[in-house]
Parts: sequence; C-alpha cells; structure tokens
Amino acid sequence: MLNRRKFIKASALTSVAGIVSQQLVASNQSGTVLNNPVVISTWDAGLEANKAAWEILSKGGRALDAVEKGVMVTEASINCCVGLGGNPDREGKVTLDACIMDDQYNCGSVAFLERIKHPVSVARRIMEKTPHVMLVGDGAQQFAIAEGFTLEPDELSPDAKEAYEKWLIKSEYKPVINIENKGHGPFAPTHLDNGDWNHDTIGMVALDTKGNLSGSCTTSGMGFKMRGRLGDSPIIGAGLFVDNEVGACTATGQGEDVIRVAGSHSVIEAMRAGLSPEAACKKIIERIARIKKEKAKDIQVAFIAVNKKGVVGAYALHKGFNYALRTNKGEQLINAKHYFK
Repeated sequence: MLNRRKFIKASALTSVAGIVSQQLVASNQSGTVLNNPVVISTWDAGLEANKAAWEILSKGGRALDAVEKGVMVTEASINCCVGLGGNPDREGKVTLDACIMDDQYNCGSVAFLERIKHPVSVARRIMEKTPHVMLVGDGAQQFAIAEGFTLEPDELSPDAKEAYEKWLIKSEYKPVINIENKGHGPFAPTHLDNGDWNHDTIGMVALDTKGNLSGSCTTSGMGFKMRGRLGDSPIIGAGLFVDNEVGACTATGQGEDVIRVAGSHSVIEAMRAGLSPEAACKKIIERIARIKKEKAKDIQVAFIAVNKKGVVGAYALHKGFNYALRTNKGEQLINAKHYFK
C-alpha cells in the first residue's frame, strides 16, 4: 500500500495540462526540483502568454526568446489592459512601459512609450543594439520607428474610451485592489463578461533547458495616472530582476511601493541568502507591509519568482492574486498565499 508521501508524489507526476494539481503545487512549494523548462507569469492572462513561451521552451529555445514572445500575446490583446488597448492617463493618452533581462545581466527598458504595439520588443532592441538600458518618451518612439516598428493610430480602444469618459465625470483616481482591468477606480467593473480578471501588468520569468534564466515585464500603467507617471514595471531591480546564479523575479501591483524596496532585486537577494522563492517573496511583502503600516490594507503588491533549480513561488499582500505556471507536467493557475488573512 502506498504511504501518503508516495501517493502525493505519484499524483503529481500524473498531472496533465489544464488540470490544477494540488499535489504538484505542494511539492514545488516545499522545494522539489521541477523538470526544466519552466515558465511562470502574473495573473490569469499568463495562461495564454505561457503557451507562446512554451512553444519556444519545449523545443529547447532560449528563455530570453520565450519571455519576449510570451508577453507579446498579452500586449497584442485589445481585451486586456496591457498594451495599446489599456486605459489612458488623465490626459487621455496611453503610455506603455516594459523591460527585459537575460542570463548575462543584459537588460533593456522602455518607458512612457506611445503608439508602439510591442514595447517589450523595443526594450529588447535597446538591450541588444544600444549602449543604454532605458529609453523614454519621444526618444524611445524615435528609436522604435528607426528599428522598423510601426506607429499605430493615436486612438483609444472602445473599452478604454468608455472607461475614460466615465472617469472624466468626477476625475478621481481611486485604485481598487485586484481590479486593474477595463476601467480603473470607482467605475471599474469587477470582472470581464466571461468572468476572467483582466490586469494591466504582466510579468514573466522562465528557466530553459540549458538552465538559463530570463524575464520580462510590460504594462500600460495605472489607468488615469498623472501624465508622466512611471511605475516599477520598466525599472530593472524593481519590476524585474534576473541573476542567473540565483533566480528571477517579477512584480505586479502598486508600483510605487515595489520601487521603494527595490522589490524584485530584494527577492533575489533573499533567495541568494538561502530562502525558497516563496519565502523570499513573502519576506519582501512583509517588509512592504511594515513600511506602509495601515496604508498596506489599501494596496496590492505581489511577487513571483523561480530559482536556478526550477522551484517557483509567489506571495501577495492580499488575497486575489494568482499566477500561471507551465512545466512538462502541465499548466496551472495558482492562487498565491497572502499576508492579510
């Protein structure tokens, strides 16, 4: 007769794509080494993004290529608030931010970019073709056009236009935890028509078959933000950090509070000190909670991470954050543990 431990192990090994295997999640969180490759990404939009990444990873491709192609799926979706379909700033303009980082500390970033469909790809070109890490605004757009990117029409998507017109009635900005979707603030619907959440940031980190790590992060930023506002997503060390000796981490949530603790880099350093990915994410979330005190109840921040062995983990301030996981054993959408009960 199988004992409990053997039963859990056997169950995990029989998980298939599309079935959430609690045994696999439990074994992974406890430190069991997964078969690489592995890719994780924030929110349920990550399920589709992971499929594109997996097409590359499953064929022995680079993690760098996977994390670019993966989040491009989300950037291209007009039904998701990542990309040009996202909510505008308070001046009615959509501005995009993104970054990417490989296994050799090479990184590229773009911020305050307008009318370019795939900011993550512009970030990669910055990384590979310039001596810089970050380009912003008009300069970033000029670079993108010179590199052959198409200048898209200067117009809002139908959903964003409707949300912006409603927002203009009171012109108030009131972020709502876990409702970073079609229409931020007091006019935000709680979910899409199909019941799925629709968030304005996607971060992805991956480990390929050669044991190398990479990550990406892309966003349309907070809806109805002040013109020129910049969050954590394009900032290396805040929204994303990769150390090929240790692991990779990306963040989502209120960017100002990720920036103030150099969030993703701090998670990596906690992993370097010996913590598991989940424990490291938890440690930095607890740090944010201590800093914010009572104000922490009004914001959401979450981290996801993978270490060099392919062990993944996540942690959030509040209930409601989930992340997508794809391995040889299948795909899952996992509800992260959280600080506030």
